[in-house]
Amino acid sequence: MVTTLTVEKDRWSHLPPEIKQELDVYETELCRVQQGLVPEKVFLEFRLRHGVYGQRQAGVQMQRIKIPLGMLTAAQMERLADLAEEYADGVCHVTTRQDIQLHFVDINDTPNLMRRLAEVGITTREACGNVVRNVCACPKSGVCAEEAFDTTPYARAMAYFLLRHPDAQSFGRKFKIAFSGCEHEACGLAIMHDIGAVARVREHGRNIERGVRV
Repeated sequence: MVTTLTVEKDRWSHLPPEIKQELDVYETELCRVQQGLVPEKVFLEFRLRHGVYGQRQAGVQMQRIKIPLGMLTAAQMERLADLAEEYADGVCHVTTRQDIQLHFVDINDTPNLMRRLAEVGITTREACGNVVRNVCACPKSGVCAEEAFDTTPYARAMAYFLLRHPDAQSFGRKFKIAFSGCEHEACGLAIMHDIGAVARVREHGRNIERGVRV
């Protein structure tokens, strides 16, 4: 006989091992706090680092989902829509910093919600808390006629270098980074961030060098 536990375990066996382990740990810690084995104050920062944020309404949470550079595939958008209908109030809230938020989520649903996001390459890790938050970029990156150059590869490299970085897990306060392709428009909102990287080019001999004004 195949037990329910075995079926549930096999359901997520296709996830990358490190992601599966991370989400298994999250679910274990959730169970421990509900059993009174972990103080709520200790669990608070842990769940925030996984994007789970309290709401004013009792018994429900807001799930913040990181979308680095604000870039999504069609498959990822479909998955977000499905999860909004199944676990939340049917609405995907788009934030000013290129995240997605789902409201009125039962905290007991968050482990599987995160696993289903992981299936399409999305994480909620470090969406909240005193960490490096979502790395943003100008929404017109790569197609703007005014940009010095496309900052997309640099913003993406920064986002995934810092994701889960051990030195960026317990800051004194949240920290925000954004990239912009030009200085003439405010699309990337770079100068409003803790670090804003604005694309610039300069001539060096016969070469054109790329860089950023920070």
